[in-house]
Amino acid sequence: MVLSLVSLCAKEVVRDHSSSHSWLKWMPKDLYRALLEAAFSTCRPLAVGELVQRWPELTLRVGGRRKQGQTAPNRLCIQSMLLAVVRGLTDHRCSLEVLDLCGVQGDEGGMGDPMGGWSLTVALCTMVLKASVRTRRPQRTRREQRKKRDQERKRISALERERDLKRERGQKKRDGELNSNESSNVGERTESSGSVSEEDLSKGVRRRMEMERKRGRTVLGSSERETEEKEMDRDVVVHVRADLFVNGRSWERVHSALRTSGPLKLQCRYLRVEEIAVPSIRTLLDLLPRRGLLGVDIRYSSLGVAGLAELLPLLSTFPALKSLRLHYCNLDFRRVHPSQSEALAELSQGLARLQELRHLSLTALRLPGQLRVLLSSLPQPLEILELPYLSLSPADFAYLSCSHHTSTLQQLDLSENRLDENTLPSIRRLLSQASGSLQHLSLSGCGLTDGLLGLLLPSLGGCRALKSLALALNPLSMAGLMDLVKMAVRMPSLRQLLYPNPLEDYQPGLPDLPSSAQLLDWPLDETSDINLTSNKLNRVLIDSGRSDIFLTCDLLNYDKDMVE
Repeated sequence: MVLSLVSLCAKEVVRDHSSSHSWLKWMPKDLYRALLEAAFSTCRPLAVGELVQRWPELTLRVGGRRKQGQTAPNRLCIQSMLLAVVRGLTDHRCSLEVLDLCGVQGDEGGMGDPMGGWSLTVALCTMVLKASVRTRRPQRTRREQRKKRDQERKRISALERERDLKRERGQKKRDGELNSNESSNVGERTESSGSVSEEDLSKGVRRRMEMERKRGRTVLGSSERETEEKEMDRDVVVHVRADLFVNGRSWERVHSALRTSGPLKLQCRYLRVEEIAVPSIRTLLDLLPRRGLLGVDIRYSSLGVAGLAELLPLLSTFPALKSLRLHYCNLDFRRVHPSQSEALAELSQGLARLQELRHLSLTALRLPGQLRVLLSSLPQPLEILELPYLSLSPADFAYLSCSHHTSTLQQLDLSENRLDENTLPSIRRLLSQASGSLQHLSLSGCGLTDGLLGLLLPSLGGCRALKSLALALNPLSMAGLMDLVKMAVRMPSLRQLLYPNPLEDYQPGLPDLPSSAQLLDWPLDETSDINLTSNKLNRVLIDSGRSDIFLTCDLLNYDKDMVE
């Protein structure tokens, strides 16, 4: 990456913190962004703090999607920034009103000491709680300034409305003078019907009032919640947007921060919860602002069928919700219980209320034969569908191949669902229907042998938009891998291929048709050259002139999002 002259100069400026007092007060507002980026990239937390405390713009965005090779911001820089936001509440030079930290978190323990999702959530909640205690009196200055601006805006609007009314009245007066003769002729009829008209009008008003009262009793909430949120926003100086990661250790802190009213208000874009009971999840959702939540990710929580059916109506109150992920949430429809059909009906009705849902991920929920009941109720076609470890039946694959979601799918994950001769026709039909839109496909651990893969290769090759393909933990031989790579080089959009280790690379004793778990645990043969397989496959790429395809068998470090 080639740095601009401004970026190079900014790095030199923030390098020496002792000279910041001499240049910071003369710095133009347009250069604050470049200086802040330089302070983050060179890990200068003191410079980060001073810049944020004087931030001259209304919005500050840190984070977002990082480019390949770019690391997350350093933990010390993030902490310094959060402290500076609190100090800026009492600093007249600070104009900050929106702090956007969505996507800023990195992997715990990664390169450069980034701040993970859990640590960032705790730090944000601590900042909100401290601000509510320390800055109650000074925050009134900025609040009063905003109130004066709103009052001035309302005064101007009122003057414009009054001017329009006067113009309209003048026009009506002129029209009345022109038609005075006609009005006198029909005056008697008007007087005779005037009482009736007034009575009808009063009845109509009373009826509308009764209907509004009934509507207010039946629709609990949405208007009342919006009114409450507007009332609370009057005291807010800075809105803080972030992705929140909540578990049992951080739940109390997050709960307190969301309930606290003060100069900082915490808003959530993506909510991820782990090992939290249904009542606690409900409490968090009730406290979140209705607008702005795009996704919910629930993991390792014993929701059960009843718990999920209880949460879905509450999720439907978030109008922008696009993503729902449920991982290992103890939903197992293989168990026989008397109210199974009623529970399925409730789940279907709850999913039908999610009007904007585009991403659905269901991991290890054990729903054989029930895919039609769940997916057919969704009002809009999905773009991302992840169904790993779902024990899908042939009927599920048959429904998926002809559902209304197929032609719009961009990402599809069917990992760890067994494929055989009975399900292969449905998979081929599915790939044919999704060939124009599908960009990422995972069939890892599906039991694909050389024979099954050979039957599937023509359908895979027809996916002209496919960018990444994952086929790890499938029992393929070296000959099957060669056929796979020869097909891959003919796919113009393909950029990543995750292939399995060939059966020849494992130690002796492996079963004839090993499962994915056996392939994962069985040791590789140390006497054979593991790099020989990689060299042979890469030779096919070189001979075909496709050096733009990345081949790997590293399942743990594979990331489809690395594809630009």
